Amino acid sequence: MEKKSILHSSTRREFLRNSAHGIGLLTSYQLVPSFFTHTTLTGSPSLAKDRKVIVLIQLVGGNDGLNTVVPFRDSNYFRLRPTLALTEKELIPVSKNLALNSALKQLAELHLDGKVSIIQNVGYPNPNRSHFRSSEIWETASDSDEFVSTGWLGRYFDNHCTNGSSSDHPLAIHIGKQLPQTFRSSESHIISGSTREFQRSVRDNLVDLYGNLPTSSTHGENLKSLQHRLRKRVVTEEKIRFITEKYLPHIDYPRSRLSADLKSVAALIVGGLETRVFFVSQSGYDTHTNQANPHRRLLQELSSAMAAFQKDLAANHLENQVLTLTFSEFGRRPRENTNGGTDHGTGAPLFVMGSQINKGIVGTAPSLDLDPTQDLQFSTDFRQVYSTILEKWLQCSSHCILTRTFSPLDFI
Repeated sequence: MEKKSILHSSTRREFLRNSAHGIGLLTSYQLVPSFFTHTTLTGSPSLAKDRKVIVLIQLVGGNDGLNTVVPFRDSNYFRLRPTLALTEKELIPVSKNLALNSALKQLAELHLDGKVSIIQNVGYPNPNRSHFRSSEIWETASDSDEFVSTGWLGRYFDNHCTNGSSSDHPLAIHIGKQLPQTFRSSESHIISGSTREFQRSVRDNLVDLYGNLPTSSTHGENLKSLQHRLRKRVVTEEKIRFITEKYLPHIDYPRSRLSADLKSVAALIVGGLETRVFFVSQSGYDTHTNQANPHRRLLQELSSAMAAFQKDLAANHLENQVLTLTFSEFGRRPRENTNGGTDHGTGAPLFVMGSQINKGIVGTAPSLDLDPTQDLQFSTDFRQVYSTILEKWLQCSSHCILTRTFSPLDFI
């Protein structure tokens, strides 16, 4: 099929109609200037052997930590959860006192193989139980009474990454409905994603450039300037689309939205992009009512998707360069509610996956010797996790990014 160029539209109205479809992570050829598409058809370089990549998986809604990493020998667990407590056949023991929900079978196997570390009871002082505010705290690495406009990785980009004017590769890529606050920065960086906000920005930029197209046959400097400005926005998106659509993984990914997103991430890593950080999410963890089956399904999707992603990286000999971290805005209350669910809580476990991590379980399990109205007291500050990643994985000082020192953990 012949590829059309939007820059060759006969009228400005036609251009606007075509560009209204947007240019996102999986944009169409017909929305790309024809004189740029050839650059995406060339082979991509291999990922530099010293480049470390982070993949963040946000569990949106507040994951129930006690039914994820289960203190199955604590009688208080069963006292607080008379109907939601998991039985022995629903558990995979990982230590003398802890077990994983059996829906996490693949992650349990990776943990046994030394490629998944469990960080227990992660939270922060004076926790906030608002989805929006607590997510903001996690993404900006701020105190609960502090409001910060930039994300923790956005500050990493500001302090340790250049704009990379000689490269078309984005520093970060997100797959989701909006730009993660994690990526917000003070300086300008190339960040790509499948967001409506980003698509609108690209479209408006193209409209502006379209109005400045030279009308004479001699394009000169005007066309050169146009090409330079479009290159960052259009060619990058088309390159991403081309890589993800043409990717043939070595393993079969399960059928789920998260699996599809991680497959796209794997494609871009294998495709040689210089991107340092990827962000995906899985929704549905706000389990106030009839929690048992939906929560199990979510964990099964998470486990199978992460395992497939790790196997894919290994098959491409890239498992040593990628670290995957899960996080959620908060955990759930220890006591189940009257609707067969759990309400907004505080601390919860995180998973770290990769071949360069230290095997084991990090941190202290929460005490469940609580009154029914009490909540968990966190034992590991989430910024200790970030500090560990910054210091030990990205090899940079965490103090200028987190604004103060947090003791690193022993999972890398």
